[in-house]
Amino acid sequence: MINLKNRSLVSITDYNKEEIIRILDIAEEFELNQRQHILNQHVIASLFFEPSTRTRLSFESAVQYLGGSVIGFASADTSSVRKGESLKDTILTVSNYSDLIVMRNPLDGSARYASEVSPVPIINAGDGANQHPTQCLLDLYSIRKTQGTLENIHIAMVGDLKYGRTVHSLVQALSLFGATFHFISPDSLKMPSSVKTWVKKAGLEYHQYTNMKDVMPMADIFYMTRVQGERFPDPLEYEKVKNLYILERSMLKDAKESMKVLHPLPRVNEITQDVDEDPRAYYFQQAKNGVYVRQALLAAILGLR
Repeated sequence: MINLKNRSLVSITDYNKEEIIRILDIAEEFELNQRQHILNQHVIASLFFEPSTRTRLSFESAVQYLGGSVIGFASADTSSVRKGESLKDTILTVSNYSDLIVMRNPLDGSARYASEVSPVPIINAGDGANQHPTQCLLDLYSIRKTQGTLENIHIAMVGDLKYGRTVHSLVQALSLFGATFHFISPDSLKMPSSVKTWVKKAGLEYHQYTNMKDVMPMADIFYMTRVQGERFPDPLEYEKVKNLYILERSMLKDAKESMKVLHPLPRVNEITQDVDEDPRAYYFQQAKNGVYVRQALLAAILGLR
């Protein structure tokens, strides 16, 4: 029997294929019945050392829908970190007040460290350019919901593949399901070698492109990403690439009717607003799916499902 009770989720690789499917199945239950007060004896800490809208609010709304309580902060500037408190001390202190900690931190590896020192489970809500496993799970849920399966899909990933933690996690997860990967980016933002090695070790194919049109007819999923200016060490490099990939509605004429456009959001200008009217645009529903998936995670890790 699959048991996720008291297990931290730091990387999507912490869960095997069966455990991922279990979370998606529980999320389906919550989509059908979102208001279940099963957390009314639980306190969830929401520690966001880095700005967030969708991830933080969807976690907090997931807790509220389940009848739980939320404590925490939305900026490190409002915490004792500003006074010089270490991450370890913050985690050990907050764990005294909560049953589970959801954490976003700009430092790669910070979530793993937090899980090693924390007496309560940690859910990684994004650590630097490293991992974003809950976004990955809601992406998987969205793919399965729109395509009817996770097996053997063709997925195009576009834009910031170097710093984009969402695509790193998603490649690792979809490698369990036999996906074919189409990576579209400028040379300076190519998918890291470590991620491509992961695909090779899984015995799967990846292809690299610089033009979106080359992939449009074959893709089941078009996963757009924002070029993240905040992660560039050189602002001039960001200026060179920030507008290279912009998806317009006219470009979808060669796409499959069943194809869906996903985006982890926030969007800047990489998807024009006319795409919103196309039935293949799915990114706002994708964001909504995040509540169901995060409800499922909370329930499973706290031993309530």
